[in-house]
Amino acid sequence: MSGHGFHVHGPHDHELEHAVQGAHDEHGAGHGSGADKRMTNQIAMFTAVMATVGAIFGYMAGATQANAGLYKNDAAIKKTEASNQWNYYQAKSSKQNLAELALELVPEPRKAFYQEEIKRYKSEKAEIKAKAEALEAEASEWDRKSDEQMHQHHRWAQATTALQVSIALAAIALLTRKKWLEWAMFAMGGLGVLVGVLAALHV
Repeated sequence: MSGHGFHVHGPHDHELEHAVQGAHDEHGAGHGSGADKRMTNQIAMFTAVMATVGAIFGYMAGATQANAGLYKNDAAIKKTEASNQWNYYQAKSSKQNLAELALELVPEPRKAFYQEEIKRYKSEKAEIKAKAEALEAEASEWDRKSDEQMHQHHRWAQATTALQVSIALAAIALLTRKKWLEWAMFAMGGLGVLVGVLAALHV
């Protein structure tokens, strides 16, 4: 913590610090070939870029996961409201059935009343059914949105993981000076960025 507030380490900060420190040590000591210095600078720059991109991807992974949870909750609310409407519909159906039974049993002067009651129940049931079906459609849409956000979350998480692996490879490449590790670092970083692009495109 500094005098200006808190300093929070991100998931890639330690690797980045090691890479940059390695670059400084290389220049300060004045040892090694020009190729080694170029490799050190290249890896340090790569690590800084991947750490920044990885932080963005990590944020997006968290945001889409939170959205998926919120949308699933909205879907559950709509399903409950739809269930309540269907229960209301069933209650109206029961009353309609009783009115139809009464229509058969009451004297002629009372039949007109029950005929109107049956007509009213049918009208109310139609309105209730339409509302229940609309609520079910809304619930299905919220479920679809939740699934879409969760799919994106997995994509962002995959991209973040690939970038973390690329940074780990960068640290190993910096220590061992193995060229193939540097190429593996670039390949894994490129894969991570590609998956991040797929996530952004909702693929």
